[in-house]
Amino acid sequence: MSQNHLTPHVHRFGFSAMGCPCELQLEVIDPELARIAAAAAQAEVERLDRKYSHYRDDSLVARIDASADAGTTIEVDDETADLLDFSTTLHAQSGGRFDITAGALTKLWDLQSARVPGEAEIASALARCGWHHVLWRRPYLKLDVPGMRLDLGGVVKEFAADRAAQCCRDAGIAHGVVDLGGDLAVIGAHADATPWLAGIKAPRDMSHTFAKIELHSGGLATSGDYERAVIVDGRRYSHIIDPLSGHPVESFASVSVLAESCLVAGAASTLGMLLGLGAGYVWLQGLGLPFLCIDADGEASGTLAQH
Repeated sequence: MSQNHLTPHVHRFGFSAMGCPCELQLEVIDPELARIAAAAAQAEVERLDRKYSHYRDDSLVARIDASADAGTTIEVDDETADLLDFSTTLHAQSGGRFDITAGALTKLWDLQSARVPGEAEIASALARCGWHHVLWRRPYLKLDVPGMRLDLGGVVKEFAADRAAQCCRDAGIAHGVVDLGGDLAVIGAHADATPWLAGIKAPRDMSHTFAKIELHSGGLATSGDYERAVIVDGRRYSHIIDPLSGHPVESFASVSVLAESCLVAGAASTLGMLLGLGAGYVWLQGLGLPFLCIDADGEASGTLAQH
């Protein structure tokens, strides 16, 4: 057998899920093993998308929302309970700004029609938000206000990236990276032990790479006001909504965080955005994880700011 047949190659698999382009890069000798692992990872991402999407009528989130309207309690599985426990911790750490019950607000601010909601609409949505309206006694969940809507978008994509990476490991892949719309989970460093190189986009010029980050393990996640923001009458509106004010956050253009998992990295980057320019930066510094903040003027700060 030639030496070339014993050399690992990077096999790329692209697909779409969770409203974003996704890619798996799997470095392995056997291309069939790569295909099997990629199929398992994609199936896991699609399973989580079906389960937790708040755009589907047949998702678990839709069942939970229906239980709010009916005033009933619902029992959830361990996977969902773990995500709810994690979200509870994030709610406490953010002073209430990370709130998965803000679905009524996030749907209201889905500005595809380029119409900014009025204050009465915002007040109505705010009345149907708030973790203090939730009765959570694992595994039993009750949303205590009719019309409450869950939105797990702040945790599910990053959780899915970690799960996809684990599926690849379980299939026998030791070297690779999962990319779900820019949120990355490392399966393992390159076969020669060198890191994967990830690019962080410039928020105001998506064709430009602002910084390059070396990844040996763990996860990298970025939250920002650019990919799903809209501009109405010259003003930029982020898709990240502050559930305390009911309005889009005015914060960094983007926050990127490196952590031991994509889930933790995503939570930290989202909280940095929600807490804002001053408090968010201080909180990220205290967290002790490598991070990069880019403001609206393109100025960088944080421990990854050298580029």
